[in-house]
Amino acid sequence: MKFRTLALGLCTASAFALAAHAESITIATVNNGDMIRMQQLTDDFTQKNPDIQLNWVTLEENVLRERVTTDIATRGGQYDVMTIGTYEVPIWAKQDWLLPLDNLGEDYDVGDIIPAIAGGLSVDGKLYAAPFYGESSFVMYRKDLMEKAGLTMPDAPTWDFIKEAAEKMTDRANGVNGVCLRGKAGWGENMAFLTAMSNSFGARWFAEQWKPKLDQPEWKETRQFYGARLKPNGPRGAF
Repeated sequence: MKFRTLALGLCTASAFALAAHAESITIATVNNGDMIRMQQLTDDFTQKNPDIQLNWVTLEENVLRERVTTDIATRGGQYDVMTIGTYEVPIWAKQDWLLPLDNLGEDYDVGDIIPAIAGGLSVDGKLYAAPFYGESSFVMYRKDLMEKAGLTMPDAPTWDFIKEAAEKMTDRANGVNGVCLRGKAGWGENMAFLTAMSNSFGARWFAEQWKPKLDQPEWKETRQFYGARLKPNGPRGAF
């Protein structure tokens, strides 16, 4: 017997389907490291709930997003638990596909959630998802390659510096790529980061009254910069 479809959220998140009794729970999740670690909690759960079996369906990100959106929109009930992200939570909540997390229990400290994450998982002041992990954008680099290139990472690096560093650290003959970027299309694959990058260039998705602004020169500059770093300095096969 499966859980009836009733969605709650989790951030980078999960949507739950709940019922009073169940013999199995089918969980659809993305195949990244954090969700693989989540699966390691299976034994702990089954020890406490020996009458419930967990069935994991691990999918590539774009496939997962398409399938779970279709499933919840059509009330298909194919999955009982679905991991979703901060992109879906506010959209789904406004569609009444998720229930607010009004009572997570005394053991759960809602106030301990990072405010920016809580805000992204809330609509009209109500929390619709509880995060399993959170994501942000930052620069990570290898000190040895930076030193070999004769560069010092500044406290506040600019994209011009990232360009210079990527070019100087790239050594194709020895299998060294100067920068790690994603070339595969998809929101989580590259558009989330490309959006963050576009903010640095002064670009916006929309103006007031939701007028698209993708024709801005700042967007063109962002796309050109990303592509110009990906092809000569990014990993082989990423484009």
